[in-house]
Amino acid sequence: MADLIAFLDAGSTPVHVLGYSFAGIVAELALAERPELFASLVLLGVPPQPGQAFRRVRWIGPLSRVLPPRQIAGLTIWAIVSNVNRVPLGRLAFVRRRFGVTNRHSVDEIVGLMKRMPDQRALLRRAPIPCLVAVGDRDVWPTALHREFARQIGAEIRVYRTGHSPCETTPNQLARDMPALYRAAG
Repeated sequence: MADLIAFLDAGSTPVHVLGYSFAGIVAELALAERPELFASLVLLGVPPQPGQAFRRVRWIGPLSRVLPPRQIAGLTIWAIVSNVNRVPLGRLAFVRRRFGVTNRHSVDEIVGLMKRMPDQRALLRRAPIPCLVAVGDRDVWPTALHREFARQIGAEIRVYRTGHSPCETTPNQLARDMPALYRAAG
């Protein structure tokens, strides 16, 4: 969070921020700390529930209650690089490269935070900026949870025909919807 705040502070603010997946949690925390830096916020594929974020994830949910963060991270990395979800080979090569250069300890720490996500819903609802929840219809969390999250925070929601990475697989649709959010921000 401190890195994001420092980055935003270094430029002209307020800015439009898109937080994707775990980075959405970081963006929510930064918004709580420094709301004046934000003009709008897009939460793209962000975990839609506070607390133990993995509890409603398809196959890892039941295991996440008993496994420590390092083991959940290991299983998640294994599933992604083993192509359990049968993604296109170009995407698979990309994520394998990404995990090859990602510090494993950071992945464990991310999973640890996701097992104890702070509840930012009231803050997001009170935020004086427009928010958009954007998600794929085959995201790792059920669409109904994303819809409820958007309702709870007073955000618009857009659901795209894709998985967890609309920024990669439906970028035109996402780019079409973001300017309306920017206009709402003034």
